[in-house]
Amino acid sequence: MNLIADPHRERPTQSPAPIAACVGLTVAFGSRDALVIALDDVDVSFRDGETVALWGPSGSGKTTLLHAFGGLVEPTGGVVFWRGAPLSSLDAAARARVRTRGIAYIFQGANLLPAFTAYENVAFAAVCAGDRPADVELLALELLALVGLDRKADHLPSELSGGEAQRVAIARALAQRPRLLLCDEPTGHLDTDTTARMLEMIDALQRRLGFTLVVATHDADLAAGLGRAVELRDGRVVGHGR
Repeated sequence: MNLIADPHRERPTQSPAPIAACVGLTVAFGSRDALVIALDDVDVSFRDGETVALWGPSGSGKTTLLHAFGGLVEPTGGVVFWRGAPLSSLDAAARARVRTRGIAYIFQGANLLPAFTAYENVAFAAVCAGDRPADVELLALELLALVGLDRKADHLPSELSGGEAQRVAIARALAQRPRLLLCDEPTGHLDTDTTARMLEMIDALQRRLGFTLVVATHDADLAAGLGRAVELRDGRVVGHGR
């Protein structure tokens, strides 16, 4: 029984209709006397099944843009769309379902629960996403096997290397079966060799499972290796490329 996906399934055909988009998105923080414009009139869209790099230096607005798509920050202006519907039109319960099923995050640090084993970290995410208790154990073990850590299922985060912990974080994110996976500098704490292996793994998983992948990075080489690049500077989109 496979609870993740058919490994022989072809990558879905990219649709011209975006799975997620924003129009005129503006996000500001602080008071009128000390206002910080994190995003300024941003238009971006992500198609189903594509891979996109959000590229720019620290402070360019990459993380804020990811948080806006996940419904974690409220826009000051503009609209964020999920599957064609404005996020603001969804009630609290519907937005929670989007965050637990439709969209998943991988952060710069693994951010694993320190008292939980690798298996428990992944299983907990599956429970939060609403999986049946009878399916949780099999799903968690399948995902750990998918990232090559089934033999370390009973290890605590403190017993894992940085790369291994980040692989558990990937498995945890995939436990939500997301259609959109948002990665915020996911290799920022890893060395060059581990970074290369990690990116190869994420790319292989994306091709196998078919989710839309958006990676925020300040690394131009990493951005160049992804399908499409959106360049941010000072909260504005200043370039698109492949």
